[in-house]
Amino acid sequence: MTAVPPWDAFTAAEAEVRAMVADPRWQRLPLPDRAHVLAARILVTPDGDRWLFGAHARWHLLDPADGRWHLAPPARRVRARQVGHATTTLPDAVVPQGYDFHAEPASTQAFVGPDVPETLTEQLRVLLRASGRKSELDYPLTAFGEIFASDVPSTVAAVWGTIMWCAYAPAFDGNERLITVFGEYLRRPLPGDEWVRWLPAPPLLDLVTLVAERLRAGRSRAALRLAAVMADAAQILLLDTRFRPRALALLTMVEPMLRTARPEDFRGEFTSGLHSAYQDAAGNGSLTGPHSRSQDSRPDFQGEDAALREAWLERVPARLCRALLVENDLEAHFSHTVYDLVDALSFMPDPPAAAATFLADLSDSRRMLPGRLDHRLRMAYEELARAGRVGTSAADSTEPDGFPVRTGGLTGGLTGGPEPVLEVTPPDRASAAAVLGAAYAMGLAWGRLTGARVPERGLASQSALVRKIVHQRDDHHTGHI
Repeated sequence: MTAVPPWDAFTAAEAEVRAMVADPRWQRLPLPDRAHVLAARILVTPDGDRWLFGAHARWHLLDPADGRWHLAPPARRVRARQVGHATTTLPDAVVPQGYDFHAEPASTQAFVGPDVPETLTEQLRVLLRASGRKSELDYPLTAFGEIFASDVPSTVAAVWGTIMWCAYAPAFDGNERLITVFGEYLRRPLPGDEWVRWLPAPPLLDLVTLVAERLRAGRSRAALRLAAVMADAAQILLLDTRFRPRALALLTMVEPMLRTARPEDFRGEFTSGLHSAYQDAAGNGSLTGPHSRSQDSRPDFQGEDAALREAWLERVPARLCRALLVENDLEAHFSHTVYDLVDALSFMPDPPAAAATFLADLSDSRRMLPGRLDHRLRMAYEELARAGRVGTSAADSTEPDGFPVRTGGLTGGLTGGPEPVLEVTPPDRASAAAVLGAAYAMGLAWGRLTGARVPERGLASQSALVRKIVHQRDDHHTGHI
């Protein structure tokens, strides 16, 4: 007889809400009515925590201290009962719109451990070789100058930038072929070491700048070629779920440009219509579309590059909105990466406590972090704070600016900060990659939100985890760079 899994209140509530949102009538319901039916399906656990499955098809936890709802994955196999809740206390932000339940399936795994598919790597290698044959005079390097030598054509930078922007967490095995094929074009060694390359995630504006500069120079055909290279790279990246959501978003941004009958047509649109639309919207204090947000939280972009960036973002369908939070809403993006981290640590007895050890690595001299955490994470974080284990990163504690200090790790190379207070031991390679990816994405999101520097060799807890899984590498090295 087949074993029947035990009934789980969270799974049942999630299925019920998904069915409601999938019903065509959901879109026609006024927002107060949607909030009413959601409020009747809130769960309460024995410890008094209240849980709601809501916007972005994710769980939200009520903070008893201030009544805010935080993104937070629940602990499974915990008893819960359904209770009523005051509809008026449900903010609009936690009520599903409908399109946010149709996000593209994605993975939080880093590229440490599970390899990039060989087919994907080979196709990108061919695209890179063709791009490298272009002249730097026709395609000058106007972005990614910190990565590539000055004589490298911007077509090469377009391939690199597409890979890095589309990656959920651009932390790669040091021997990952997808990265090593760029070796001849690099200006200097990549951040990290032979074991892990902790690579920066570029803003969309860097990709836009490559195209916009050629348009300003009157080289419309070159601009279209750069957009085509980005589209080709994004199309290839769809093969891996670690790239897929943002690759789809980038394709929808650049494909309308490629369908232009003549390159000159887009030049006129760029220099007049788009710029005027952007200025008009900025004057009104907001920009329209499903990815817009308040002027207060919008980065201060100026000029024609910003106009083209806004035009690209407005082309992306609403169902891919979460993939664009990294561009449109840095606060929300950070909250989602924290959610991903706690979820990736679900194999631990206390996932919030485990996640707090990674959060403790973030540089937070202004004490901005605790107020952004749900009360479970906040209590675990503050416990580490009382033990003097928060507010420093691996770089802060071991590497004064300009003077790298080796403080242990593997013989000859891998550095890191002090061992974390709680040992995280993933059960398998895939789980380790998911934790590393979510932790690195969280660190990058924090850096974007606050300006904090991300250490070149990873945060302390990330480096400690890498030391545990290096034996799973496909190759065997005798020394380190």
